[in-house]
Amino acid sequence: MSALPPGPASGWRQRPERSNMLMLRVMTWISLRLGRPVARCVLYGIAGYFLLANAAARQASRAYLRRALPATAHVGWGTIFKHFLSFASCIHDRVYLINDRFNLFDIRIHQEHLVAELTADRKGVFLMGAHVGSFEVLRAVGRRQPGLRVAMVMYEENARKINATLKAINPAAQQDIVPLGHADSMLRVHELIETGSVVGMLADRCLNQDSTRSASFLGESAEFPVGPFRMAAILRRPVLFMVGLYAGGNRYDIHFETLADFSAVPAGGREAAVQAALTRYAALLEKHSRAAPFNWFNFFNFWQAGPTPPAANAGQPHA
Repeated sequence: MSALPPGPASGWRQRPERSNMLMLRVMTWISLRLGRPVARCVLYGIAGYFLLANAAARQASRAYLRRALPATAHVGWGTIFKHFLSFASCIHDRVYLINDRFNLFDIRIHQEHLVAELTADRKGVFLMGAHVGSFEVLRAVGRRQPGLRVAMVMYEENARKINATLKAINPAAQQDIVPLGHADSMLRVHELIETGSVVGMLADRCLNQDSTRSASFLGESAEFPVGPFRMAAILRRPVLFMVGLYAGGNRYDIHFETLADFSAVPAGGREAAVQAALTRYAALLEKHSRAAPFNWFNFFNFWQAGPTPPAANAGQPHA
């Protein structure tokens, strides 16, 4: 176990905020008034801009794609452009998903029965995702299972950004968010679990002071935060892996997979169970990253062992 240096999965936090609430509101108006096909035309310009102007994100994309794509694949500018366009598409579709415009999409849910089975006892379940594809598409599952309550646990800075985004896109949209770093954060998560809620976390990024453990990911060792898995272990609840993959056009594929079940793990075996869960999480993340490689939205050097140079963090697209 190691403390994460100001690099790898913590580098995302050092980048300046790129989102502009006024522009987001304008884009929301265009999207809802003129329709998704018209609004999507703008995405090509956005992807092209980042391709030309953002060398750090371009380099990070190339480094990732060389790992995720077959060895024979050529990772040129066109391939990186496709990666950026996929990212822009998922960000844009938030406008419709947050406004419950599910009719615009072909959303296919795989292994949905896992959620139904684990929430049947009304004791709650943890859902581990990543900055891969769209987490907002999970709203479609809630629509198919009335009464299912989903709450997100995230860093306070991200909670602020998410709340600002929701307000800009749809002031009436509701999202249960538990910001980390407060004295009562764990208590609030415990209350949600006890009331049968699904508690979601994105477990591929962390803060500088977070404890991490290494796991094999796309052929090389990478650091992952331990906190999300320890939280689930302490509260002794099952954990599902979830990813909402963008398949192009208007299609999304939501995949659920069993990740861990801490309900029967004795206290003495907790750390071993946490390590096993983290290793499986990395394996599942690799599996889906290879299956849908353009859904990876960590535009920094995920495998970097040392500090990230300040210049490498500047001007990267914000997920």
